[in-house]
Amino acid sequence: MKTVPQITLQEAVAMVKDGDTLLQGGFGMTGNPVHLMHALAETKTKNLTFIGNNVGEVGIGGGRLLRNGQLKKIIGSFFTSNPEAVKAAQDGIVESELLPQGTLAEAIRAGGAGIGGFFTPTSAGTDLAKGRETKILDGTEQVFIPGIKGNVAFIRAWKADTAGNLQYRMTEQNFNRAMATAADLVIAEVEEIVPVGVIPAESIHTPGSYVDYLVQATLTLEDLGSSAAVSSSKKVSESRLNMAKRALKELNKGNVVNLGIGIPTLVADLISEEDEIILHTENGMLGVGPAPTDGGGAMDYPVNAGKVPVTALKGASYFDSADSFAMIRGKHVDVAVMGGLQVDEAANLANWAVPGQPLLGVGGAMDLASGAKKLIITMMHNEKNGDAKIVPVCDLPLTALKAVDMVITDKAVFEFIDGKLTLTEILPGATLEEVREKTTASFIEKLS
Repeated sequence: MKTVPQITLQEAVAMVKDGDTLLQGGFGMTGNPVHLMHALAETKTKNLTFIGNNVGEVGIGGGRLLRNGQLKKIIGSFFTSNPEAVKAAQDGIVESELLPQGTLAEAIRAGGAGIGGFFTPTSAGTDLAKGRETKILDGTEQVFIPGIKGNVAFIRAWKADTAGNLQYRMTEQNFNRAMATAADLVIAEVEEIVPVGVIPAESIHTPGSYVDYLVQATLTLEDLGSSAAVSSSKKVSESRLNMAKRALKELNKGNVVNLGIGIPTLVADLISEEDEIILHTENGMLGVGPAPTDGGGAMDYPVNAGKVPVTALKGASYFDSADSFAMIRGKHVDVAVMGGLQVDEAANLANWAVPGQPLLGVGGAMDLASGAKKLIITMMHNEKNGDAKIVPVCDLPLTALKAVDMVITDKAVFEFIDGKLTLTEILPGATLEEVREKTTASFIEKLS
């Protein structure tokens, strides 16, 4: 069995050259090779193309390289988690390319597998598809995405043996597994290095044949950023809670369900073990449980797509982001409950961007909207200024075309029945007259 060299952080970052394309594993700060990134920030290496789900957090991980002016271009899925990355992109300080999260993961996996690219229905008909080749395959418009490879990959694993075999911990597989296959030079930052044979063969997630160097570095709470601990409990309005309760009624025993950030997250707090609903989170977990009650964070628990520490129910499983989105696109997620900015009469959804506002992240929304068997949108019926959110035609950037099955607002429930927007229920505190007045879209009424 080969022995993979163990080197220092400084030796590792010296291998990154000006102008390189750097793949950085992690989802938020979970599974993030933060020590390698911080060591690279101490060098004069510049003009880097950074590829990762997000550019760390403010002043942490890739955020430190950004602040130093070492990044020329950023390619990722959710820059919004780092306001400095959003501002740098909008001000033209760095070039930026936004990809849906599942598309990014699959592009990296394709690059590592020697595949030139692939077609995906995700993002078809949206701004992110502009300038890309499209084809109709099996009756569905699909977008061509080239495979992604890098010069260097910095990844983070929990354990490595001296042969470079890697084991990840809980939701720390995320982008790390695919990135370990997709670079000319792969450097793994690990918590612990053990002799060959200590990690059971069936527990090895990345074979040592992909890994060139190992660096040992110990995580601290400060390295985990916003995932270091569970935040304090939040106050929830009665209207938002009513929407979550109504969404829960649409979930059946045995359903695999993905809950988006915002109002959909409240649904998780209402699910009991007896409901037998299996929660999926796109960063690589099935069987998500409630938030831990002991104040622990990502050092002790998995995290969900909101980068919030959660518990794992009995029978839970972990996997990487590429497998997670294959699950979504392959129609193995029964229901997705997501927030929305607009839904129109044609069941189109806009939920990821508002022109002129500092948003630069699509995350997994496009994949989920087009991939889940059933899509439920929960949102307030109107904007704070009174503008309707259920409209004749969306005028905000689209997330997915003809994808919405149900809309639950603080005032009503709409369903798309035979392709027609249909009012089926008035929620407590609202009246039919009010719903008619505050909805600009045309709809059919089928109230029971």
